[in-house]
Amino acid sequence: MLSPDIDEIPLKHEPPRAYAERLARAKLAAVSAGGDQLRPTNSVILAADTVVCAGRRILPKPADEQQAQWCLDLLSGRRHRVLTCVVLGLPGGTRRERLVQSVVGFARLTEEQKGAYLASGEWAGKAGGYAVQGRAACFIRFISGSYSNVVGLPLFETAQLLRGAGWRLP
Repeated sequence: MLSPDIDEIPLKHEPPRAYAERLARAKLAAVSAGGDQLRPTNSVILAADTVVCAGRRILPKPADEQQAQWCLDLLSGRRHRVLTCVVLGLPGGTRRERLVQSVVGFARLTEEQKGAYLASGEWAGKAGGYAVQGRAACFIRFISGSYSNVVGLPLFETAQLLRGAGWRLP
């Protein structure tokens, strides 16, 4: 699995959907442009990017505990969206993509809950500063949509893209 080095800073006034689509496409382009040492010409590339947003505000992958605290404060007691754009690059330059949206409801968090979560370090490198498949699972009141999307890759929709491209999957 490759992790291309792309600029993940949102553009000024860029909506979350456009941001997720731009990053997923940029990841595909970065791997595709890598030449033969990264991929043979007949290969298939799967690229994706997941964005956590509250309204039009795109939440970061926190760089430090203070930024993670800001994310938890913002998410506490409210709904937010998780958007993932999945892009499938096929031989010959054909591209197929799908945007998946899930709505997540967070419980109102106490200072003790936030402090314990921050101390765990689980927030590091996670969009929105939390991992639904980890300790933050106990903060989730509901999910409307795809659970695997909130984890980071919507499996059902990804399988549909692959089937549509001729892959045989169970």
